[in-house]
Amino acid sequence: MKKVFLGLLFLSLTSGFSQNWKTNFEEVKKEAAEQNKKILLVFSGSDWCGPCIKLDKNIWQSKEFKSYSDKNYVLYRADFPKKKANQLPEELRKQNLALAEKYNQDGNYPLVILMDAKGKILGMLGYMNLDPSEYIEQLKALEKK
Repeated sequence: MKKVFLGLLFLSLTSGFSQNWKTNFEEVKKEAAEQNKKILLVFSGSDWCGPCIKLDKNIWQSKEFKSYSDKNYVLYRADFPKKKANQLPEELRKQNLALAEKYNQDGNYPLVILMDAKGKILGMLGYMNLDPSEYIEQLKALEKK
C-alpha cells in the first residue's frame, strides 16, 4: 500500500507539469544525443523554495515554454522537497543528490543549467522575474556563449 501511495504521489508531482520531465539522467543524456537537443537540468525545492515555485508556475508551466522546450530540450528536474508527504522515491532522491554533488555543490535553488548532450555546462540561470519569452531568450543566450 505504501509503495502504491508513493507511486501515485510521484505521478501527481510530475504529471502536473506541462513538460515531459524525465526521471533518469542517463536516459536524458541518451535522448538528447539521439535527438540533437540540449539538456535543461533544474534544481528545485518544489514545496519550500518560493522562487522555485514561481519559476514553475510562470515559466515551466507556460504554453510558450512548453512549445519551445519540446523542440529544443530534454528536461530533468532534480527536486528536493522537504515535506514528508512530498518525498521522492529513494532511487530518484539518490540520483538527484548525485547530480547536486556534481552540478550544484553550493546548493542554489532554483538553479537552471543548460548543457549539451554529453553533460558539458553551457551556462546557468536562476530565478528571474521575466515572462516566458524573455526567459527563453536568456536560455538562448546561454547556447551562444
